[in-house]
Amino acid sequence: MELVIVTGMSGAGKTVALKMMEDMGYYCVDNLPIPLMEKFAQLILNSHGQQNRVALGIDIRSGEDLSVMGEVLDSWKKTGVSYRILFLEAGDQTLIKRYKETRRSHPLSGSGRLDQGIARERGKLEFLKQKADFIIDTSQLLTRELRQELDQIFEKNGSFSNLFITVLSFGFKYGIPPDADLVFDVRFLPNPYYEEELRFRTGEEKEVQDYVMKGGTGEEFLKKLTDMLEFLIPNYVLEGKNQLVIAVGCTGGRHRSVTIADSLYRRLRDVREVGLRIDHRDIDKDNKRKK
Repeated sequence: MELVIVTGMSGAGKTVALKMMEDMGYYCVDNLPIPLMEKFAQLILNSHGQQNRVALGIDIRSGEDLSVMGEVLDSWKKTGVSYRILFLEAGDQTLIKRYKETRRSHPLSGSGRLDQGIARERGKLEFLKQKADFIIDTSQLLTRELRQELDQIFEKNGSFSNLFITVLSFGFKYGIPPDADLVFDVRFLPNPYYEEELRFRTGEEKEVQDYVMKGGTGEEFLKKLTDMLEFLIPNYVLEGKNQLVIAVGCTGGRHRSVTIADSLYRRLRDVREVGLRIDHRDIDKDNKRKK
């Protein structure tokens, strides 16, 4: 039997993940009372393979029973019940934004502030996060990207390091991305903005890319940046980091930063043990031609 415990922060996507796992063929049970977990596992084991892939959704709604979860897991280890834990995470600001959009109340906030409820939940779930086999930070993930991560773990049995990298281009005139971990300024590269035929095109087009990369400075910068990241990424994985945003900026976020971000993304695709996405935050701004 393959048993997966799906848990994590409220608003991080546990319900969505369970639906995806159901599509993968898992028998999914959400919010099963923790005192019944051992009996449930035994029933599944005695079903002689009728349900050989099972996912249990466990979260803060279990209330005080959550405190005995550790005892249940220890008991399973002693009796040979094999399981894995998937923990879904998200940043505080992301969770607050999601709760405000859905107008739902946090299970621990009551009549108090939302951020206080989130902080209390983090404390109560920390022991499960420490035991987790997989941690996925959904702060930057689209639904299809979450599905890709789950496919990688549970369908393809691929290597998984809990680290998801976002390569993000942006324009300094619109502000540095607040969630950026690493910020690189590429305003030293040739600027297509001053070429009339390139001004209203983007760094996703070959002519703009060729202009930005002319002279070899851009290629040398990419080589040095890639070398540094090839050193940093394994160390971030060892440290337990699960979300890395690499921000590449130019003045408007349309030409140079897009060119370098795309090139960096292609180079990092060979790093198989991490998730990877590309995002051009400001590429469509200032796209109106002068009359």
